[in-house]
Amino acid sequence: MTLQIPISPVVDIHTHMYPPEYISILSSRDTIPLVRTFPSSPDPRLILLESEIPSLELALTDPTAPLPGRPLTKSFTSLPAKLAFMSRHNITTSVLSLANPWLDFLPPDEAGATAHEINTSFESMCASEPGRLYFFGTLPLTAPLETILASITHLTTLPHCRGIILGTSGLGSGLDDPSLLPIFSALATSTLPIFLHPHYGLPNAVYGPRSAAGEYGHVLPLALGFPMETTIAVARMFLAGVFDAVPELRMILAHSGGTLPFLAGRIESCVLHDAALVGKMGGKEGKRRRTVWEVLREQVYLDAVIYSEVGLKAAVEAGGGADRLMFGTDHPFFPPVGVEGGGEDGVWESVGLNVQAVDKALGEGSEEARMVMGGNAVRVLRLFE
Repeated sequence: MTLQIPISPVVDIHTHMYPPEYISILSSRDTIPLVRTFPSSPDPRLILLESEIPSLELALTDPTAPLPGRPLTKSFTSLPAKLAFMSRHNITTSVLSLANPWLDFLPPDEAGATAHEINTSFESMCASEPGRLYFFGTLPLTAPLETILASITHLTTLPHCRGIILGTSGLGSGLDDPSLLPIFSALATSTLPIFLHPHYGLPNAVYGPRSAAGEYGHVLPLALGFPMETTIAVARMFLAGVFDAVPELRMILAHSGGTLPFLAGRIESCVLHDAALVGKMGGKEGKRRRTVWEVLREQVYLDAVIYSEVGLKAAVEAGGGADRLMFGTDHPFFPPVGVEGGGEDGVWESVGLNVQAVDKALGEGSEEARMVMGGNAVRVLRLFE
């Protein structure tokens, strides 16, 4: 079915949901990741990290103890809440995706069926709102290769699927793992781009004891850890020759590619000044080595979740133009703090910061701004077809 493309659509390609089937799985688990309810909390809470286990154990025995994990408010789980958020922020269309930890915790014999169930659930949500919702599917990465490939085939049959979301750990050894090449090839053949999203951030030890004591809140892991995780993952793919091995592979990098727009030149310089790498990456059969800049501009897109004019300009320059950036909100993360302005039911400052960055960097109402806010997503993800 072909839908009429709205005039100047606003498309949010970075927006997450946990469907009911996923919450049910996590609620049934005894080990992390898991979901637990507490009498003192109006919402169930998602516990993901090993560091949260002590506070979980304490909260289960002491009702006055601080609660672990993050609250799964209606913004995480409710389709009406997602649609209401879109309406408040003038978002025409959203491309939904599951958030971490995805399906990476499942036993191999359960992963395939669960991926089928979760992806079918997303398809049903999108089908209920034609033109307003699409989604990035989730792969059963702990399953055998044939099961993963079958999941990719299943995704190609779902009318509203426009790619897959992938964490930086891949099958467990990172995205430069040769075992991923058949999966990357299958995705390229199926014209399903990868939306690459940070997984767990960097090890907590890098932030120091004052951060561990809670003195810095979540600033260091979220502001630095997640973007650096993406940067390292893509740099490893580049050094391993993944992009050359699968030239039709397309990736969309969360958070404007982490620090790649700022560090791509440094990465390229380090390759040029490493004799072993120059020889290794010199190209097969006399072919010229592709630079990191060429890879970014030929196989990589960036979302525009960067919150600043300075960062967005760097992302535009790194990608070779505004035609390779796509707007996102990262909803339901970074909600308003407190109840002033309506809380989660009000206007989200985090969204406004990304819109302002586009307007300031590219010119409010300009053709380049319209491309980033929606036109690029319509073209790259084949929306409204």
